[in-house]
Amino acid sequence: MSGYQKLILGFLALTAGLLVGVVLLFGVETYQTWARQPLGPALVLPAGISPQSLPPTWTASPWAGSTMPVAGTPGVPAVESTLAAFGPVSAPQTYVPRCDGPPAMNLLAVGSDQRSDSYVYGLGDVIRLVRVDFIVPKVTVLEFPRDLWVEIPGISDNLDGQDHEKLNQAYLYGNRGFGYTDDPAQGPGLLAATLALNFGVQLDHYVGVNMRTFVNVVDAVEGIDIFLDEGMDGRTAEDDSKRLVFPKGQNHLNGDQALTLARIRNEGVFARADNQDLVLCALREKLTHPEVITQIPQLMTSFQDNIQTDLSPQEITQLACLGPQIQPQNIVFASFPQEYFKGTRIYDPVFRKKVFIWDVDYKILREYVARFQAGTWPPITYPGSSSNLKEPAIVCH
Repeated sequence: MSGYQKLILGFLALTAGLLVGVVLLFGVETYQTWARQPLGPALVLPAGISPQSLPPTWTASPWAGSTMPVAGTPGVPAVESTLAAFGPVSAPQTYVPRCDGPPAMNLLAVGSDQRSDSYVYGLGDVIRLVRVDFIVPKVTVLEFPRDLWVEIPGISDNLDGQDHEKLNQAYLYGNRGFGYTDDPAQGPGLLAATLALNFGVQLDHYVGVNMRTFVNVVDAVEGIDIFLDEGMDGRTAEDDSKRLVFPKGQNHLNGDQALTLARIRNEGVFARADNQDLVLCALREKLTHPEVITQIPQLMTSFQDNIQTDLSPQEITQLACLGPQIQPQNIVFASFPQEYFKGTRIYDPVFRKKVFIWDVDYKILREYVARFQAGTWPPITYPGSSSNLKEPAIVCH
């Protein structure tokens, strides 16, 4: 082979290499662009709504952010047990969030009572704030009672001046069946704006799931397992079906059974919330099985048309990556203390009758919300530590 031929071959090889590199670069950039795109309309706080400021007495925990203190720092409880997973610490340092995630992610999780696969109508049957900590792998979930009488922004023009309704109706009025909002995020968007207006809630993303999709998700992971310390009987005078009876001990539930357990309410709404948290704990346990965890991004994508969310594939992957790293005791389901709530009735001009609502001081709820979103409540329990706020109801085991 002559030198000229070698030169030509070398030039062709270099050109081919450059072309392959350009194609790969374009492919990577295209994938990264796609991965960053939300699966639904992004959550944006509407103009003119200013969330409530933090209570004047509120101060952030010195370890609430990304910089963690060392044991023995004046005024700071011992933190050896919490930081054990990160290795020995000899000086204050900044921890990098795991799985390339943000330091914390705040989500609105909504369970709709819509029985079809659509989101045209449906009340916000389950309302939860979810805080995901990517530094100290931890998930805290706060239940919001649906029977709170709240101001819902933008509905008065459609309700003859009425601007207050139950919290779960904000979700209903936002979805396209009623369409009382211009927010592209529809029901979750109006519910998020309502939570911001009344309680100072700040959210990054939302996930909305109707009953049929929930059933399908549980069935897709081949059911969940729940251990009941006591048997549960949800039968009523109107419905005495045996499907409402769950025996003491281990129960393997398919999607319909899990939904039934989560909706039992004959012992009150707070007990019902506890049942829902048990189901969510069990679903989390199943989703962290090695054979399931790798399927989560595909599972979410397969249900894309049946779930309301503005999470991107990249963010779903971050959450799926973090899941196995979270210890069960670091998954906490919190509720506002029941003693702050008193049942009462108020006249609702829309329904032209008195409806049940909770009478509660919203300033107290804002205090809990502020601490919850700062990561200081529910507190990590240290030896000898105490909190002036009540403890959560359920910790996943």
